Amino acid sequence: MQFLTPYADWVYLVAAILFILALKGLSSPVGARMGNTYGMIGMALSILITFAVAPNPNFALIVSAIIAGAVIGGYRAKTVQMTQMPETVALMHSLVGLAAVLIAIAAVFNTNQHHDGVHRFELFIGCFIGAITFTASVVAYLKLSGKAGSKPLKGGWVKPVQLLLALAMAGLGGAYFITENLQAFLAMTAIALVLGYFLIAPIGGGDMPVVVSMLNSYSGWAAAGIGFTLNNSVLIIAGSLVGSSGAILSYIMCKAMNRSLMNVIFGGMGTGDNAASGGDSGVQKSYKSGSAEDASFLMGNADSVIIVPGYGLAVSRAQHALQEFATLLAEKGVNVRYAIHPVAGRMPGHMNVLLAEAEVPYDKVLEMEEINTDFSNTDVVLVIGANDVVNPAAQKDPASPIYGMPILDAHKARTIIVVKRSMNAGYAGLDNDLFYMDKTMMVFGDAKKVVEDMVKGLH
Repeated sequence: MQFLTPYADWVYLVAAILFILALKGLSSPVGARMGNTYGMIGMALSILITFAVAPNPNFALIVSAIIAGAVIGGYRAKTVQMTQMPETVALMHSLVGLAAVLIAIAAVFNTNQHHDGVHRFELFIGCFIGAITFTASVVAYLKLSGKAGSKPLKGGWVKPVQLLLALAMAGLGGAYFITENLQAFLAMTAIALVLGYFLIAPIGGGDMPVVVSMLNSYSGWAAAGIGFTLNNSVLIIAGSLVGSSGAILSYIMCKAMNRSLMNVIFGGMGTGDNAASGGDSGVQKSYKSGSAEDASFLMGNADSVIIVPGYGLAVSRAQHALQEFATLLAEKGVNVRYAIHPVAGRMPGHMNVLLAEAEVPYDKVLEMEEINTDFSNTDVVLVIGANDVVNPAAQKDPASPIYGMPILDAHKARTIIVVKRSMNAGYAGLDNDLFYMDKTMMVFGDAKKVVEDMVKGLH
């Protein structure tokens, strides 16, 4: 099918435009479905035209790999739980990084191809970014899935090790660039793999949403590096789009946390010795608790209710019951809305996807900057499965690890109801002063069971 070669660049251009439209669509819940469609069409065109113009392709091997990947990916997409989405995304990033490493190694060992200085530099960049992405994403997957715990790797030796590994990687990469020494390239790759671990292991659980976004950016740049290695323009464009959009999203999320990206990568929220206590003086604090029926009564007699969802909502799979409860409140004339913090959940947009799955109307889901001024005029705020994004310590306690982080001003409402399994600290390991306020009522239990009981209370 070499007759299609003259048209390949035009097809790649169409695919690139579709990828741009995909990102545009994915920027809003309303356009997300169409954005996904654009992306799938663009990727299908890219694969088909690359397959058609490739010189002497191994049809059996390529088709087998495509089928195997499609089957595994399709099965995973249909069976993945909402709570497993963050670690699934991290795992997919690791595969992009691994692909970049394997392609770079194959290109380096290809004796039929000469690599000039530019190509050697591209191989170095693409391979070390891919290697870092691979192991960093695997560590993120283990942290997010609970297989390795969310506690950060601590110690005064960590940063020097990071620096030494980075310098060794750069030095060996430079040696390969100058001498084309294969052993130097392989050693550089091995050190980059180790560096990927040491970049993510010191990061605490509270920063994992930013980490997922950052790894998304890494995987994009790794894909762009593959594109240079393979001289494939659409892969360069697609990788650059993913890399730049991931970097922008990471910046937005860091801004929402009032922190710099360097502080997230080399600092880590909640990594100090006082993180677990959140500055707790050791004095036993008192709190009020109530039942699901009490909560249902309070919200059923309110004029306005704001719901603040968090990762605990996803864990209990309570989103459908919560939407049923919100619908019943609306039928009683209560103005019900949802407030979303940029870093709620464990990956960017986690809560938006969760609520969309329960068919919550898009106009009822508001971002922090859209709804924060309304809390002071709200009768009841229902905080369900959230902790750090409503912690007043971020505004009042300079000793808190999250001090300065913009939060949802739930503490300004007339009444606050918090649904939690226990008084344990949240994912960032911080206690929450909101739970001990006089106007706060704690309702303990599994979120889904509590919400189902609240639904019964409205009937």
